[in-house]
Amino acid sequence: MYRVIKRDGRAKRAVFETVHGTVQTPVFMNVGTAAAIKGAVATTDLQQIGTQIELSNTYHLHVRPGDEIVKKMGGLHRFMNWDKPILTDSGGFQVFSLANLRKIKEEGVYFQSHIDGRKIFMGPEQSMQIQSNLASTIAMAFDECPSSVADRAYVQNSVDRTARWLKRCKDEMQRLNGLEDTINKHQLLFGINQGAIYDDIRIEHAKRITEMDLDGYAVGGLAVGETHEEMYRILDSVVPYLPADKPTYLMGVGTPVNILEAVERGVDFFDCVYPSRNGRHGHVYTADGKLNLFNAQYELDDRPIEEGCCCPACRNYSRAYIRHLLKAKEMLGMRLCVLHNLYFYNHLMEEIREAIEQERYSQFKKEKIERYTQKQ
Repeated sequence: MYRVIKRDGRAKRAVFETVHGTVQTPVFMNVGTAAAIKGAVATTDLQQIGTQIELSNTYHLHVRPGDEIVKKMGGLHRFMNWDKPILTDSGGFQVFSLANLRKIKEEGVYFQSHIDGRKIFMGPEQSMQIQSNLASTIAMAFDECPSSVADRAYVQNSVDRTARWLKRCKDEMQRLNGLEDTINKHQLLFGINQGAIYDDIRIEHAKRITEMDLDGYAVGGLAVGETHEEMYRILDSVVPYLPADKPTYLMGVGTPVNILEAVERGVDFFDCVYPSRNGRHGHVYTADGKLNLFNAQYELDDRPIEEGCCCPACRNYSRAYIRHLLKAKEMLGMRLCVLHNLYFYNHLMEEIREAIEQERYSQFKKEKIERYTQKQ
């Protein structure tokens, strides 16, 4: 299922085989929260820009259109016309991000819908049931993501509860995968390591969840307010305690530099809204750093966003034209920027995989970061 084919220091080049196809890692998952990439990007576009795996959100799809509707439509793959792997997150992050709309108890979390205010309950079993209805390739365990500034006692209690919830998730998924009407009976389960910025809590939790022999392991609760240095320190501490023969996923991260640093620390899977969110605001990625196409300096710039880039935007349009579209609030401008940014991330991962295969990752990372962060 998961096979490491090359190591370069702690960086891993691996192959992950699933019921919906093979993923080459390290990989960046393109984020389609509500079963669509924001910015008018279709699944047919994702095929063209080298997307290997897409991520959708359990909580948001439960609220709208409803996971029962998705199941009746044949599952998420059929619903959104995507034949490659899909990872669904568990709803656990919304426990963190919708803090003013929820109450956490041992049985699970009581929410108010951010759409219409209706009451929702989600615990480990409900999260697994929703994700089974969505029929994603990989389901994430239901957890609480404590704030990075939470006090030690709160974090310890939260992590202990997350460990108890994980056992319930595993039991419920085994039950669901055995049911006759389950669409994807080979759904995989990834557990999530938590512990805020307390190294010892993180390590102890990593040991506990490793014993459960899951299909993969994520590091959650980072990129939520702590510094980049703290994030790298936690990865240095905790990744060695996660199974080297299973995928390691750093949730919600991040910038190109974050990804380059985390790959060197043994991470395989990434996701982040940055490329699509920034693209919708005219901020585009290049090897020499980010550009803001709203800037007046691009008004007469007939170059593509990035010379040599093979994305649909760069192959066909100039910076000046895309800037005009953005200024005129034409949706095409936003769409082209998102397509470029996702292509940039997907292509960066290709380069990372190649560098690991050639055992030159450390030098590659150094050169990439120096070029990307130089003053323009």
